[in-house]
Amino acid sequence: MSRSPQSSRPLVIAAVMASMAMVAIEATIVSTAMPQIVSQLGDLHLYSWVFSSFLLTQTAMTVVFGKLADLYGRKPVILVGIAIFLVGSVLAGFAWSMPAMIVFRLIQGIGAGAIQPVTLTVVADLYPARERGKVQGYLASVWAISAVVGPMLGGFIIHNLSWAWIFWMNVPIGLASAAGFIAFLRESERHARPSIDFAGAALFMAAIAALMMALTYAADDAFTQASFAAGVFVLSALLFVLQERRAAEPMISFALWSRRPIAACNSATVLAGMILMGATTFLPMYVQGVLHRSPVVAGLALTMMMVGWPTGATFAAKSFHRLGLRRILIGGSAFVPLGAVLLLFLSPGASPLVAGFASLIMGFGMGTSSVSSLVLIQEIVRMEERGSATASNLFSRNLGSTLGATLFGAVLNFGLSHTSGAASVTSDQLKALLQNRAADLGDSDLIRLVLHQSLHLTFVSMFVIGLFVVVLLALVPTIRIGEDKPVPLEALSPIED
Repeated sequence: MSRSPQSSRPLVIAAVMASMAMVAIEATIVSTAMPQIVSQLGDLHLYSWVFSSFLLTQTAMTVVFGKLADLYGRKPVILVGIAIFLVGSVLAGFAWSMPAMIVFRLIQGIGAGAIQPVTLTVVADLYPARERGKVQGYLASVWAISAVVGPMLGGFIIHNLSWAWIFWMNVPIGLASAAGFIAFLRESERHARPSIDFAGAALFMAAIAALMMALTYAADDAFTQASFAAGVFVLSALLFVLQERRAAEPMISFALWSRRPIAACNSATVLAGMILMGATTFLPMYVQGVLHRSPVVAGLALTMMMVGWPTGATFAAKSFHRLGLRRILIGGSAFVPLGAVLLLFLSPGASPLVAGFASLIMGFGMGTSSVSSLVLIQEIVRMEERGSATASNLFSRNLGSTLGATLFGAVLNFGLSHTSGAASVTSDQLKALLQNRAADLGDSDLIRLVLHQSLHLTFVSMFVIGLFVVVLLALVPTIRIGEDKPVPLEALSPIED
């Protein structure tokens, strides 16, 4: 707790980093092990749902747990989140079928939906704005390191142990993190009995789940299921709005989300999340399929984004109190379309260094703008709104990732089937090209050209969206961030009536 001698800040931050690493590494390590998992459990058609189920509940629960952290305090919510995540991890290791795996990943996602927003809220409570950006840079490095370590660790476990250990390894990390929060994070006791908007929480989760299912089905061309899910989303969203307008303690405060700085930052975060998903999905595909490079080179090109992100975050942390938060916010975001411009110059004869440099620049811009947005949002709200405000930003990023996967996938499919002067490319031909199976291809050069033109459309889309990120952040007014706000001992306790 900021200014409180009872909380050991370095040790609490160590617990925060451990819990965040547990969630961060899960994203990459599971993708490494999934081919072996699905070969043992079967039901290949459910492959994508192992990832979608985790993202679905994580996104839906982020805002819910952010609000609960404001009502009940940070420590109990984060401990519940860790417990749920570990239960899901243990059960996933014992999964006997793909449907069971999907259910257990849903449970993991619920826990992750608590861990991410509440740990960042704890950081905001512990550190004033001047110091917080530096800590946010450390946390960004956790995600970067996890992105690199995850695949290597997953490969080691698959070759030497059972795939179940990619889930069970979370147990000691989670227990150590929980012990750190119990021992070193101090909050004052609550005396009030807050009103919980259970109906709002249920309707919100139903609406987000339906939206993500609609997007997933649309990406798979299952338009009947997508239409039904879209209808459920519209109905749930309408009921949710009606419920929130009459609830005593609404799960989502429309007044909070509609504030100009928060609305602009969160809207830009949605778009940045879309670009992030587009780059991580299609840049490696271009390097492998069009530039005809190995998966290792493709991975290195994408890894440069994970280098640029913490670099940008650290730069923002050390500079915004001197240059001004708004200048860093807008100037940093300009690197996102700047990096996307370089992708437009990629051609079948280009060097993969161009892709890596573009990835680095975009990562720098995203790291700079994401940390600045989060610090700004946390500073302009009251203490009892900080959990909800932090969760709103993370929710926007997750939603952007989901929208990005669908949008850029649709752009790629359109390009593959409507390339001028060439026949459409089938999924089997594309798969053979990416796996370097020349025997399964007719004219590989023609297919590479079609893939180049299709991916070029996705890069153009990313550039245009990057411009809108800058425009939205330019709408943020000039706001002076206090360097050292005094925070009373009761600040970390829940709201009292």
